[in-house]
Amino acid sequence: MRRFILTAALVALGAMSGVKTLANPDTPENTYLNLRRQMGQVQTVKEQKAILAQIEATGTFQGMMYAAQFLQDVSLRKAAAQTVIHIALAHPEYNGTKTRQLLYDILPMLNKNDILAVNEYLGKVSDREEGFVSIFNGRDLTGWKGLVENPIARRSMDGEKLVNAQLKADEVMRTNWTVQDGCLTYVGQGFDNICTVKDYKDFEMYVDWRLDPSGTEPDAGIYLRGTPQVQIWDTARANMGSGGLHNNQKNGNTPTEVADNRLGEWNSFYIKMVGDKVTVVLNGVKVVDEVAMENYWDRTQPLPAIDQIEMQAHGSLVNFRDIYVRELK
Repeated sequence: MRRFILTAALVALGAMSGVKTLANPDTPENTYLNLRRQMGQVQTVKEQKAILAQIEATGTFQGMMYAAQFLQDVSLRKAAAQTVIHIALAHPEYNGTKTRQLLYDILPMLNKNDILAVNEYLGKVSDREEGFVSIFNGRDLTGWKGLVENPIARRSMDGEKLVNAQLKADEVMRTNWTVQDGCLTYVGQGFDNICTVKDYKDFEMYVDWRLDPSGTEPDAGIYLRGTPQVQIWDTARANMGSGGLHNNQKNGNTPTEVADNRLGEWNSFYIKMVGDKVTVVLNGVKVVDEVAMENYWDRTQPLPAIDQIEMQAHGSLVNFRDIYVRELK
């Protein structure tokens, strides 16, 4: 996993804004998280442009998509365009419908050399690659539903029974989950998961998350194909880091490193699932490397070949944002 050296410019920006760096500032992912936090605190356009330039240097997918939010800002659109194109062109693995559309949209803002570079890139990458797709729009709960039982129980329900159960689950979901400041936020008291309407087979996923330090039980997770789970912990309470496949019994269930940021700070997951093998990168540190996830619901059976993704919380406020999924063929 690549490492990122914190530059003098970033240190200066931190000093300017009085913001402390995160727990692991030497990864591109953590540098991006820190820069994003500073973006909301600096006062001048010059400082904002400097931050966008630093985000460009991280080369992160999340950084590219965050910079794209400023393409409609007259004072920042050119700086944002530079960040987007330089990350996209340096990382062909980010190719997809959204990336290509961004590049087409910003062509009028570019100089001749950049236009040539973008056109060369677009001529090389596949125009059929859908790439990473946002599955949370930051405004409402479109594309999400409540949890009905477990995958085995759901598949045993007849059509009418499942429809009625889903209607009830959706009512609970809308009580316990909401959108706050662009984040998918758990505000309930129990253990009710929110689930994607769509089912997924093999995929890659980006998602940022944050636990509330004042919560009674800062504990959450991400279910893959309806199965628990990629664990999210309060590391002080759990005495281990996040990202492990906590419910495994035979295969590894703990992360290889503690890579969490401080409780209450944002963290970033990259998750890849192929067959039953799961890889998890937390804040730029690989903490799970192709570990087989076990079928928690029936350990004698393999994982479901296809099922929903679920966000889980344990009675305390949890935020998720910037959730992108790329399906693998």
